[in-house]
Amino acid sequence: MEQQQSGLDKILSLRREASAEIVDVDEPTVKLVIFELGGEWFAFPGEAIREILPQVDIFFVPGCPASLEGVINVRGDIESVISLAELLGKPVAQAAPASSILRGQGGGMHSGIRVERVVDVLDVVQSAIQPPPSTLPEHLRHIVTGLMRHQNVPVAVLDLNRLFEDYQRGLG
Repeated sequence: MEQQQSGLDKILSLRREASAEIVDVDEPTVKLVIFELGGEWFAFPGEAIREILPQVDIFFVPGCPASLEGVINVRGDIESVISLAELLGKPVAQAAPASSILRGQGGGMHSGIRVERVVDVLDVVQSAIQPPPSTLPEHLRHIVTGLMRHQNVPVAVLDLNRLFEDYQRGLG
């Protein structure tokens, strides 16, 4: 019985030593909503996205800019829907069955944003998001806040506040 005790003590001692080597680092994280648009992956910070809606009927409003697809009815509230592809200079695809509407808020406004497909919603450590490179196209430099990789695919993190502010100023 004494040999078993010493064996158990040895195992417990080894576990204590192993756990002493583990350093718990509490690194800040950010929630991201990752989506696909024109074959590329982008993300908005989660705090800017209020809701993800499946494909809903968008009602055309005559006389609006091409970047405003129309309006939707969200539980009795009328919400505009902006074509993010149009704002980013990407080819505008027809609404596919997998497309979604991200209800976003920022820059003093709120609107729906149509995307081709929501890829994932996840928490990412801030250190995984790298600053955007200087080679980024000019029209994206002021709205891309960082780059990261998810499932081995590059993801550009966008600033919804700047995007909506530009849209209100007529730059969208």
